[in-house]
Amino acid sequence: MGVGRSYCVALVGLNGYIVEVEADIGQTLPNFVILGLPDASLNEAKERIRSAAQNSGIPLSRRKITANLIPASLPKRGSGFDLAITMAVLRAANDIREIGGTVFIAELGLDGRLRPVRGILPAVMAAVQAGYPDIVVADSNAVEAALVPGAKVRGYKTLARLAFDFGADPKDLALDYNPLDADAPDEDDDVAATMPDLCDVSGQGEARRALEVAAAGGHHMLLTGPPGAGKTMLAERLPGLLPDLADTAAMEVTAIRSLAAVQSSTVRLVRRPPFENPLHSATAAAIIGGGSGLPRPGAASRAHRGVLFLDEAPEYERRVLDALRQPLESGELVIHRSAGTAAYPARFQLILAANPCPCGKASGKGMDCTCTAMMRRRYFGRISGPLLDRVDIQLQVERVSLADFGHAGEEEDTRIVAERVLAARERQLERLLAMGLETNSQVPGRTLRGELRLPPGTTRILDTALERGTLTARGYDRVLRLAWTLADLAHSDTPDMDHIGQALGLRQAAAAT
Repeated sequence: MGVGRSYCVALVGLNGYIVEVEADIGQTLPNFVILGLPDASLNEAKERIRSAAQNSGIPLSRRKITANLIPASLPKRGSGFDLAITMAVLRAANDIREIGGTVFIAELGLDGRLRPVRGILPAVMAAVQAGYPDIVVADSNAVEAALVPGAKVRGYKTLARLAFDFGADPKDLALDYNPLDADAPDEDDDVAATMPDLCDVSGQGEARRALEVAAAGGHHMLLTGPPGAGKTMLAERLPGLLPDLADTAAMEVTAIRSLAAVQSSTVRLVRRPPFENPLHSATAAAIIGGGSGLPRPGAASRAHRGVLFLDEAPEYERRVLDALRQPLESGELVIHRSAGTAAYPARFQLILAANPCPCGKASGKGMDCTCTAMMRRRYFGRISGPLLDRVDIQLQVERVSLADFGHAGEEEDTRIVAERVLAARERQLERLLAMGLETNSQVPGRTLRGELRLPPGTTRILDTALERGTLTARGYDRVLRLAWTLADLAHSDTPDMDHIGQALGLRQAAAAT
């Protein structure tokens, strides 16, 4: 007997690291030891592996088994190491032939079934990037794993069938066991999802225009107005205006969904931008990410390349809202815990909705409002100034009038507006691709004041606002980004004074009320 070796993948956030599994069978009393910083669920693998091997007709040695997961300094968590440890032990006992560089990722059932694990897509991506394209997974994970270009994926239902294909003696193997495919993935909910249509929104011409601008340039937006004005309806229709995700972005979104899902249900690349709408009672861990041990992705990461909508924004904890300032600038969330640090992509569009006051009746003349001026300031002040400064569009949404209902059915639908958004995105991409950017919202300030600098006469109104202190330097850049988006929607090569004025109005409308 020698040392058996196999390979698996340890995930830290969305980053995967190849783990070499060594197995040695000693000459002492029966025991099973797993080394290499395993967590509780991985330590429990010892009993799962023994029972699965016994019920598959290929029992483990009754001597001391030592499994070492390399690198030993990297924390390992989850049940995805079960199969790799089993194959290394079987190889150490010469029950199977040489494994080579095959990577094994699956959980074992006590009856010998190979069960799916979440995070299979980022794990396979990491293995392929590290030069290990041969992957063995549970049959229920095979379709998802095959989404990774260059991966040579084999899916198995049982340990017995896998051991047979790797040279185990078929005499005692339970090859006739054919479990029901209870873990088959469901249909991707992307297929069945019906996107709400923009034509359902009555009136609100200015808000509809602002939504189009936000979709075209990837801008963040704040909608302030009384209850029933249509703020939530507008926000829910933003994903329908966004273009389909490109291959790289779709892979990122699908990988996050794979990691966050309770059970693997991804059967194809997610092409539509995601939409996350957490309740205002959600904790920081639910929105930003966290949890015990290594942190898991929250709603902000699940909204990557899509929309994060926070309805009744002032009702959220202030520390939760302020924690969004980092991803709004960098497009990434880095979460530090004692068990390790995880980085998740979080480049989303933030849509905030808020009432003008606690009772919600302070819009218009505000005659029915019972809130004092102090109550209004305290209520809206829960959204910090630094966060608001990062929101490009700040719009006051008024109540829908009777005249708006009289024109119901005459508004443009999502398809028409989405075509204009797509055309504007294509103009942006043509201009920004050489800089490694995709949308106007990503253009850094130095570029706006450098390669994309506008004539002084065009930006005079902005220069005056900056000098008077009514506009911050960050706000100055964000108005310029809005102006470029307005120019793209108007098929103009560069923004003019009219576009600058419209952009400034979109940013200051809510602040002026």
